[in-house]
This record gives sequence, structure tokens and C-alpha cells, in this order.
Amino acid sequence: MQHRVVAIQFNRLGKKYYFSTNNLELKRSDFVIVETIRGIELGEVVSNIMEISDEEVVSPLKPILRLASFEDLKTHKENLEKEPIVMKKTSELVRTNSLEMKLLNCEYTLDRSKLIIYFTAEGRVDFRELVKDLANEFHVRIELRQVGARDGAKVIGGIGPCGRETCCTTFLREFEPVSIKMAKNQNLSLNPTNISGICGKLLCCIRYEDENYRDFKKEMPNINSLVWTLDGRGKVVDINYSLQSASVQFKDGTVKVYDINEVADTKEELSDDVSVLNGLED
Repeated sequence: MQHRVVAIQFNRLGKKYYFSTNNLELKRSDFVIVETIRGIELGEVVSNIMEISDEEVVSPLKPILRLASFEDLKTHKENLEKEPIVMKKTSELVRTNSLEMKLLNCEYTLDRSKLIIYFTAEGRVDFRELVKDLANEFHVRIELRQVGARDGAKVIGGIGPCGRETCCTTFLREFEPVSIKMAKNQNLSLNPTNISGICGKLLCCIRYEDENYRDFKKEMPNINSLVWTLDGRGKVVDINYSLQSASVQFKDGTVKVYDINEVADTKEELSDDVSVLNGLED
């Protein structure tokens, strides 16, 4: 069975969610009303209508309820205008309750049946009294949601070590895992200061080039391996993946840099040449 779906986005850099068109004729930039786990929300259509099969449906498809009306857009705008007021009052109540938490942002559901407030914190926070205070202040159902350091940085924004605005606040919609192994593969300094973003986690950009470096490593010799060069046999002491070059040290201690096409791995040929191995690895 085929399903007609479109991708819906709820904020500029938010994730895309797929909804059934419910037989509506939709186009990019249309605003629609949908029901999510958070409640009734206004979203923007960010794709053309697509047809997918049952096998491609990851989770049950929810239908788009209707196209957004002028009143819906007006209510949404009013909700956005209320957010700074909510954040200011919430900040005051956080201080009153002496809670160790950093507020990020907030949002009303379209029908204002729920107010969701996002924050980060080092550990667990007992915010039960805060919820009561907020409910008394705003007379609406309150949901406090703790998010991770990466999501916090995405909301706050900032400048990365490259001198540009952080990826998460400009184009990155979803966070993919980044590991120390990726940093090692790229011969990066493992000093946390050098490989961490403003969120305190490993830089997202380390992942961007990981596939390239894994391909490079397949074609290039390993550090400390023995290679043939135009000047004889030597030991690889450094690799520059970006320049596709290898630094080779010879028995007399001299080091020369070669293009990767100018060296040949000799590991197999020299595996039983004990004298050469010992001489080069002293």
C-alpha cells in the first residue's frame, strides 16, 4: 500500500517529521495543523508530496488535521510574543527555588493547553515546587524538559573554533555520534580543549571527514611501518592525510617528506629481515 506524505518542520533547525497528507493538496511553505505527542501544533511543509510504501513507514503515520487558518497563524504569533515574558518569570522562579538549572527556551502548544520549558543541568533537578509556581503563574499545564548539552548549545548558539557560527545553529538538524576513535583516525590532538565544542562535547565536524580519513588510511602506510622510497628503505614517522604525504626516517636519522605515490609498503618483504627491522626501529 502506498501512502502520500510530506515532511513537516516545527522550527527552522528542527527535525523533519513525516505526516500523511490526509488527501490534502499541499506544497512547500504551506502551514498546517497537526497533533503530536506535545499537543496540537502548527508546522511548515518543507517537502513536496511523496509516495512511500508500507515497508518505508518507520512509525505509524499521523494525518495532517487541516491547513492553518489566519486565526491559527495569529495565535501562533501571539504565542511567540509571550515567550520572552515566560522566560523572564521562569528565571525569577528558578532563583527563588534555588535550582541549579540553565533555562534555554519555551513554547506553547498552539491551543495554549500546555507550556513546555527546556533547560539543561549537570544532574537531576527536583523541580516539583517550580512546576507548581509556574502553574499558578500561567494557569496552564506545565512540562519541564531537560535536554543534553548539544541541544543546549543549539539553542544558545555561539562561535566555533573555526571562527564561524556553530553548525548546530546554522544547518545541523540532527546530532550523529562522534567518538574519540574518529579524532585518533584524523591524527588530532586529544587535548579536550582542542577537540571540544562550546557544548563541552566532541566537535560535530570531526564526523564530517571521518569517512574520508578511513578511506585515506586504507591507501596509506601506518606509522612505524617500513617503506621503500627513491632514497632507499625507511620508517614512516608521520602521515599528513590532507596533503597525502608521508614523512620517512632513514637509518642515519634524516627525515624526508614524500608524496604518497612515491612510497611503497615493504612490510611483507621485510617481515623476516631482522637486521633491517632492528636497524630502523632503534
